[in-house]
Amino acid sequence: MNVQTLVQIIWVISALGLIVFIMLHSPKGDGLGGIGGQAQLFSSSKSAEVTLNRITWTLMVLFVGTTVVLSAGWV
Repeated sequence: MNVQTLVQIIWVISALGLIVFIMLHSPKGDGLGGIGGQAQLFSSSKSAEVTLNRITWTLMVLFVGTTVVLSAGWV
């Protein structure tokens, strides 16, 4: 496995993770996060939202970074 394949795998995983975690966000109501019993996993809805925001931002930075690396042909 070369470096380009590894970066592509990270790119795909971050893209799928972004889709999942964006769908878990609740804009005003419960959103899709209420379906999976999200309130039971976290102590409060505010800490759940903060955690979702951090994960989403991390995945977004990873996705954009790998997109730039792959499109520029740096690997």
